[in-house]
Amino acid sequence: MKRLWDNTRRFKKAMKDLRFDIGKSETPITPVMVGESGKAKKLSTRLFELGVFALPIVYPMVAQGKARIRTIMNAALTNEDVDFAVGKFEQAGRELKII
Repeated sequence: MKRLWDNTRRFKKAMKDLRFDIGKSETPITPVMVGESGKAKKLSTRLFELGVFALPIVYPMVAQGKARIRTIMNAALTNEDVDFAVGKFEQAGRELKII
């Protein structure tokens, strides 16, 4: 449990520091708010190309304009794994002008 929450805090802090909108989740499930469904799909695709599997949640699963990428931390991830994912989010987020 400790490792799960350490990973969760590490990820959330890094994503906030990069100025991603991660909503108000208080669980290991962290949304990365994108807005447009098309942009969320592009972000998911680009992340996959970079080695990170993160699914888009788009309309009609969420309201129009509220699309996001769903992430979840787990206890098996190392600090390096979390940092890798954050780095790829940063790269893709800048490419797509999300951050």
